[in-house]
Amino acid sequence: MNLKQLEYFVNVAELGSFSKAALILNIAQPALSRQVRLLETDLRVTLLMRNGRGVVLTEAGKRLFDHSVGILQLVSRVREDIQATRDEPAGRIVVGLPPSMGRLLTLPLVESFRRTLPQARLAVVEGLSSHLTEWISTGRVDLGLLYNPEPQSALEITPVLDEPLGLVSPAGKEGAKKAAMNFADLIRYPLIVPERTHSIRKLLETQAALAGHKLNVTLEMSSVQSILELVRAGHGHAVLSPIALATSGYPRAFMFRPLQQPSLKSTLCLAVSAHKPATPLGKHVFRLLRELLLAGAGTPAHNKTR
Repeated sequence: MNLKQLEYFVNVAELGSFSKAALILNIAQPALSRQVRLLETDLRVTLLMRNGRGVVLTEAGKRLFDHSVGILQLVSRVREDIQATRDEPAGRIVVGLPPSMGRLLTLPLVESFRRTLPQARLAVVEGLSSHLTEWISTGRVDLGLLYNPEPQSALEITPVLDEPLGLVSPAGKEGAKKAAMNFADLIRYPLIVPERTHSIRKLLETQAALAGHKLNVTLEMSSVQSILELVRAGHGHAVLSPIALATSGYPRAFMFRPLQQPSLKSTLCLAVSAHKPATPLGKHVFRLLRELLLAGAGTPAHNKTR
């Protein structure tokens, strides 16, 4: 066996699919399957069983998986330990941002990165928190910003900011601000909401169920920007955070009413893989992102989590 075969095997096991692993690893699926078969031949055991939905680990496969993760982590730590002897962090890092934070943070992040890490390379990808969670777990993304992530063994999560949620309506003649409103009053408003995998949608439906309310959902949109366009045009209302308005391009077009009894908040977290050792570059970018977030990056002040 060799390290490349172990890496391929771990990716297939984690994703439960040869096709998904081939996509992540950027290799042809037949070549990936051949390397795993060679590993099985060398060990004289069956490691993966195929079913209609993909592959699952056999008992021997589970034992090899545990060993392989430890071996690959050790090799990675050796590389990073040697690289840490350099004068400054180097290499390539992929940062994942939700679309709203992408509009807010990409420019200051790139500028700060180039100024402080001239020998390193940065890639930024955008996606919903549910997508970023998978990308971090599978190694496609090294560091990501997630809204309200659920605890899971594959991620190390650090809360950074709390953002209040409120009813977003067209500004109208009364201006862009108005007094807070009770959560129970939401049922009187036709709502335009994100798709069910979105963290804010989950928060809304959970709280409504606990209170015994049924929300009046009239439209579902995958893009927060599309939701704001529809609200602006008078097709309904939304429940979002102030930062969504700040990054919309026309914040004065909306009225924001914070929710109370109960108040709802969306927590923004920094997340990294729990199975990969922290690198000097990763630690530096982690601190850089946290500083940009806490500084507000030019947006209205947020509540810092403690």
